[in-house]
Amino acid sequence: MPSALFVVSEEGYWGEECIEPLTTLTDAGVDIEVATPSGSPPVIDERSVDPEEVGEETAEHCMSVHENDERLNDPSPVAQVDAVDYDAVVFPGGHGTEWDVNQDRDARRLLRDAVAHEDGKALVVCHAVGILAFTRTSTGDFLVDGRSVTGFPNEWEEGIVDENDRMPDGRKLPYWVEEEVVAAGGDWDAELDEDTSVTVDGDLVTARGPPSSAEAARTLLAELGIEQPA
Repeated sequence: MPSALFVVSEEGYWGEECIEPLTTLTDAGVDIEVATPSGSPPVIDERSVDPEEVGEETAEHCMSVHENDERLNDPSPVAQVDAVDYDAVVFPGGHGTEWDVNQDRDARRLLRDAVAHEDGKALVVCHAVGILAFTRTSTGDFLVDGRSVTGFPNEWEEGIVDENDRMPDGRKLPYWVEEEVVAAGGDWDAELDEDTSVTVDGDLVTARGPPSSAEAARTLLAELGIEQPA
């Protein structure tokens, strides 16, 4: 049975960006495990389950899975898992990733090993794409250098943070994903004229944001050679 590891934020993951791939891969027969930086259950961004923000159906679905899925409620610490034990490693997005997953050396190890492994794949979504700005290969080069990627764009961030880079919850955003990934050598194109944006470069799949979550999951299944449910 194919398998995937989800590395999810304890500081606030975006519901759809985790739940959509989680349920899509599960329906396709993928065995899924979840890890978080400390091993505590992940925390969902309240805005991503606000009906006024995402719609009632999405909010209810994401909250239901978040509260009831045993895998999300009993994660492993990222230090205790290895990418080579899975066919794919998935990094759901959300602003919270900037404070934990993207800065976690074991999360970066998982990404590096998933991409370097002969049969491994990695899917990185939205703000989690920021991890590419801090992940280096075994030779010390930035993993993203020269790779085509998409992710959460500056143009969207401008509509969320204030003039002091403060989030709606008062936290100061530590960095902007697009700026950092481009500085690390990534070939960035968020395809802002398109409804969705998913980019494949070798064993690395990146996705722009919530509306791209479903396409990202389907793309990962295709990359793994897994037939998708009708």
